[in-house]
Amino acid sequence: MKKLILVIFVIICFYVCLGHVSSLVIPEDALRIRVIANSNDEYDQNVKMIVKDNIQYKMYDLLKDTKGVDEARKIINSNLDYIDGEISKTLQSLNYNLGYDINYGLNYFPSKEYKGIIYNEGYYESLVITLGEGQGDNWWCVLFPPLCLIEAEASDEVEYTSFVKELIDKYL
Repeated sequence: MKKLILVIFVIICFYVCLGHVSSLVIPEDALRIRVIANSNDEYDQNVKMIVKDNIQYKMYDLLKDTKGVDEARKIINSNLDYIDGEISKTLQSLNYNLGYDINYGLNYFPSKEYKGIIYNEGYYESLVITLGEGQGDNWWCVLFPPLCLIEAEASDEVEYTSFVKELIDKYL
């Protein structure tokens, strides 16, 4: 009987926690990054991901010790030439000659659902890199607070565990 009550309690806790996760929102003063592919063909999507990976590491290096959004804005603004140069080098190494555009300011983001969370469309302060015609699928994340830059930081394998799963495994 104790096991049944514990399992019911754990399931209720899990659903309560899940409900809180699905209501997460990105802070209003968050800074985003977005990379838009030229098209949806495989080559253009691969180029987008290579640019994304490279710029994600560069942005982590620039922002890893940032203490606030104002400081992050200043760092991004003062490093736009550096960011532009890094994108240019990446695209040259891929023999990509369709051009690109880089814009830091208020940029439009379409609505998106990711892992059960709906992110509203709108204009957000962001660094947007548009490759070629910019007609392909995009990747975006939050630069500051550094929600997507954390994965750029990790060089070792990280194992994620679930407290709820551990409880269920222990008692069942």
